[in-house]
Amino acid sequence: MTEGVIHLDGWVDVDGKPSADILLWARLNACLQTGLKNPLDEAIAAAQGGGSNQEAFIKVDEIPYDFIRKRLSVIVRGKGADELLICKGAVQNVLEACSSVRTAKGSELLGPEQRDAIEAKFRGWSADGYRVLGVAVREHEKRAHCTRYDEVALAFVGFLLFLDPPKAGVRETLAALGHRGIAVKVISGDNRYVAAHLADAVGLRSDRIMTGEDLAKLTKGALFGRAKNTDLFVEIDPNQKERIVEAFRSHGHVVGYMGDGINDAPALHEADIGISVHTAVDVAREAADIILLKQDLGVVVRGVDDGRKTFGNTMKYISITTSANFGNMISMAVASLFLPFLPMLATQILLNNLLSSIPSLAIAADNVDAEQTSRPRRWDIHIIRRFMISFGLLSSMFDFATFAFLLLVIHAAPDAFRTAWFVESLMTQLAIVLIVRTHKPFWASRPGKALARLTVAVGFAAVVIPYVPLSAAFGFVPLPLTVLSGLLAITATYLGASEATKGWFFGQEIQRRRHTRERGVDARHGA
Repeated sequence: MTEGVIHLDGWVDVDGKPSADILLWARLNACLQTGLKNPLDEAIAAAQGGGSNQEAFIKVDEIPYDFIRKRLSVIVRGKGADELLICKGAVQNVLEACSSVRTAKGSELLGPEQRDAIEAKFRGWSADGYRVLGVAVREHEKRAHCTRYDEVALAFVGFLLFLDPPKAGVRETLAALGHRGIAVKVISGDNRYVAAHLADAVGLRSDRIMTGEDLAKLTKGALFGRAKNTDLFVEIDPNQKERIVEAFRSHGHVVGYMGDGINDAPALHEADIGISVHTAVDVAREAADIILLKQDLGVVVRGVDDGRKTFGNTMKYISITTSANFGNMISMAVASLFLPFLPMLATQILLNNLLSSIPSLAIAADNVDAEQTSRPRRWDIHIIRRFMISFGLLSSMFDFATFAFLLLVIHAAPDAFRTAWFVESLMTQLAIVLIVRTHKPFWASRPGKALARLTVAVGFAAVVIPYVPLSAAFGFVPLPLTVLSGLLAITATYLGASEATKGWFFGQEIQRRRHTRERGVDARHGA
């Protein structure tokens, strides 16, 4: 959501005045530590100004950063052979290790008044969108090895102010995700003030906040109860990120998690879809399912749209194929029981399948109605089964009507019967593609150009095949105009019946989903 290029915007003492010493100590801490590099340390190293005499110091030891202490210390030795411990980290965590404060007037004990003044400056800068770190120092007695227990009796000396402004256009991108039924939750290790400022800047709610301290007191069930009404999770440690993702997933939500740091790896593993960027640390890239080559939420929006279009077109193909095959299977089985001849030869069946599959090649690039991409959709085999039965039986009913027309009205011979059923079967399979590809009336939704052209071309071929010279090789015979007119009338009636069945079917599905949601609400209220 931000530019992703953090820069050090200020280095000030306890009184809020620029201080070259603060910048020097920050550089020594950032440049001499040997742990994982991070954008804040890189911003400190790249900062201009201060007239640093960093080369006059050598590193003696370090106390690495961890997510519990949220601070990092290095011990350096200057020209006078005196050792200095320099601590940098989250302001609150640095203050925990301090017993005094160093101002322009000198050093004094860190009492409630001084602590309140430091907290006020920290909150003010954070509310303005700055990420604020604290710096503390103390003279250090020489020893063979230092541990975190040496971070005591420090003197708080100043602040580092970092700026990472919101990315241009991110407000519109987040709104686009919301319009697509995707809720955006921010999980951050930053403090509540800077997170709230960012949320306000990008159009997210900033009044529904949960801190890591609050989260630690909640059970799994209580966490979800609070989490669903929370937009900003702040001051969060890596394990808590994983807990938040787990809470949403355990209650039926599909969770995508975006992160690029080492502390994001547990949550990336836990999420249904872990998303990172190519510039992320190795651990985050390995944990992610998707790697973005561009740090832009707009890529996710386009990915969602493309994914939903792909899913929609896949469902079209599955629905069309299963219903058509189910209907043909019933029609062929029933016809075989009552007809004294094969209703269609093997070569005719293969040709029918080949020609009906040609328009299906274009379904992958077909247009998808906006209503089908505006909300998340899930795979549901029960819907496919109901669709297959409803439209398969409808198809068989019109096949039986065709049989009756051919046998009882025109008294067709076996070759004429097979030819006529081949034409009718192929035309109805083509027609049903245009009907069920949309939940709207078929005339209100324009198919893709390739699908429309291939459907028309194969439909034309279905009509003319019995009249071409090679038709005899497949066992076809020319059909009289009266027979062809009857088949076209049956196909047109089938179109109307399919359109009516589609409206009824999807209306029933809407009612079924509504009843399911209502039962879920009643169950939760009862619980």
